[in-house]
Amino acid sequence: MNQYLTIKQLTEKVGNGLTPRMVRYYHQIGLLPEAARSRSNYRLYAESHVQQLRKILALKQQGFQLEHIRKLLSIETLPPATDILIPQLQQQYRNVIEQIAKLRQTASALEGLLGRDTLCQTVRANAIAQLQLVELETFWDALDAATPSHPESFAESLKLLLPDLSDRSEIEADLLSQLVLACGDVSLVNFIRVSQGAIAAAREALKSGCQIVGDIPAIVAACDHTRLAHLGCQITTLMDNPHLTDAAEAEQEFWHSTSWHKDLQQLTSGCILVIGYAPSVLISICRAIEDDLLHPALIIGMPIGFSHAPAAKRLLMRSGVPFITILGSLGGGLLAATALNALAQSLIDKPDCHCYLSAGQST
Repeated sequence: MNQYLTIKQLTEKVGNGLTPRMVRYYHQIGLLPEAARSRSNYRLYAESHVQQLRKILALKQQGFQLEHIRKLLSIETLPPATDILIPQLQQQYRNVIEQIAKLRQTASALEGLLGRDTLCQTVRANAIAQLQLVELETFWDALDAATPSHPESFAESLKLLLPDLSDRSEIEADLLSQLVLACGDVSLVNFIRVSQGAIAAAREALKSGCQIVGDIPAIVAACDHTRLAHLGCQITTLMDNPHLTDAAEAEQEFWHSTSWHKDLQQLTSGCILVIGYAPSVLISICRAIEDDLLHPALIIGMPIGFSHAPAAKRLLMRSGVPFITILGSLGGGLLAATALNALAQSLIDKPDCHCYLSAGQST
């Protein structure tokens, strides 16, 4: 009897917000196998129920619907089950994308309203007062009337729109702001990960005039050569093919060219790697680190892609090397270069700042 758990003990062991009511519902819909019964007819749960519930909750956190979770957990022969499930998951994906598009449209409208700097605020107040009396197009016309008369104050707009960053250091908050400005998407903050010690590692490396390596020429072109030269940093390209202009070409170059593999192993210890295009390059870098062949001070890993890029970033976050990355498929060369430029600028502008040593970072 000791190997069994009551429903209360089960929910406490599984955790993650699981309640007895949820357990009973999972029984009801066939997602959780029935449990043994005590003489008093109470359910008694085994370790197999614990493992099943942990899988269910993990899949829920990834956004899967309960019906899809039930089918995923019941797969016995993969190909036939996949043929049935993939179209359903594709439809769920399309539904999620539609929801995101609608939310993005709402967010864009709110940004247009809330992100008004001081010189636009009088017009904004008048426009809001008239909101119920005018057509929506007229409402935006009234708001937009003030914009041609002065340059936008990005600092004021970001102050109104960014989430609370008071738990971040001044330098990290500036880094996040620069990345948001580079893509115009405030929600990006939720996906940026800055490892513990990454900013300190970056500043020490830049102070020492470290080698900086971009994955393709487009990354190097977007870097701030003037500030990096001031710091004594030499910047080079890993795959130095001038015809590489996008992620697809960079990924193909990785597989078709072998010369850069030797160059990778010859990089100086303490270098900064800036990867914004080819996810397979980042995977190869992580493997070289694991094999003790490469010892960078920092990796800015922001390649784009829908399968390899998220996997590469997960490897990066487990590598033990200080990193700055963006979860999932988000990223790109401009954002990777922007991160490096922000770090170089903050070091030159605030060489004696040590706020990053005490404030929390995003991982």
